[in-house]
Amino acid sequence: MSEREIMTWQLFGEASRHLAQEIADDGYDPDMILSIARGGLLIGGALGYALAVKNTYTMNVEFYTGVDERLEVPRILPPAPDFVDLAHARILIADDVADTGHTLKSVQLFCEGKVGEVRTAVLYEKPHSVVKCDYVWKRTDLWINFPWSDQPPVVQRTSIVLDA
Repeated sequence: MSEREIMTWQLFGEASRHLAQEIADDGYDPDMILSIARGGLLIGGALGYALAVKNTYTMNVEFYTGVDERLEVPRILPPAPDFVDLAHARILIADDVADTGHTLKSVQLFCEGKVGEVRTAVLYEKPHSVVKCDYVWKRTDLWINFPWSDQPPVVQRTSIVLDA
């Protein structure tokens, strides 16, 4: 097996707290946290607690289909957030990793013109990411084993495609 970044649950706790402190020290006070499902759900929740932000949203974007296997372009899956009356809101987009950055870019473009300001926070950023994130815990070019996805599922499901 090639060398990998290994994130444990304990390290996740330390990393998410460090990332929250970086955001707070920068003076950014988001009105809402938008977590990209599935990997961003945990960091989005952790940042929500650490930054005392209760207004959280989730957005599901399909891009990776397996280890190093992805669709041609990211696909936003329904339901997408409805940003009504948020023209001046500060949004923090949270995800576990900016690998290619295309998922983050698609969410940034989705938010464009609907909210006041968008910033991004990730645990890991790869050097080839098309998005340079505002807040990053660690930069790496290695594949990352996250504690929530390093084991196979306990059930096998057939692939379900949702029409957009």
